[in-house]
Amino acid sequence: MKRGMFVMVKLRLKRCGRKQPVYRIVAIDVRSRREGRDLQKVGFYDPIKNQTCLNVPAILYFLEKGAQPTRTVYDILRKAEFFKEKERTLS
Repeated sequence: MKRGMFVMVKLRLKRCGRKQPVYRIVAIDVRSRREGRDLQKVGFYDPIKNQTCLNVPAILYFLEKGAQPTRTVYDILRKAEFFKEKERTLS
């Protein structure tokens, strides 16, 4: 990638289980396909066990740089009360 080139980033789900639906939450270039190379892994989501693991500093970093979460990732973050934590850190 050329120096100084702006990359549009999205926070989206990337499937990592074959038989079980298990997903990683990744920061990825919008031009990449869904299973393409990610910039950084920022979380994990298991809908069967209803488990979520988030790397809050990394997610905050990407959101501050203008990354847009997909609707599903936004719903996962909202359910994990991520935005309430974000408001507490800003206060």
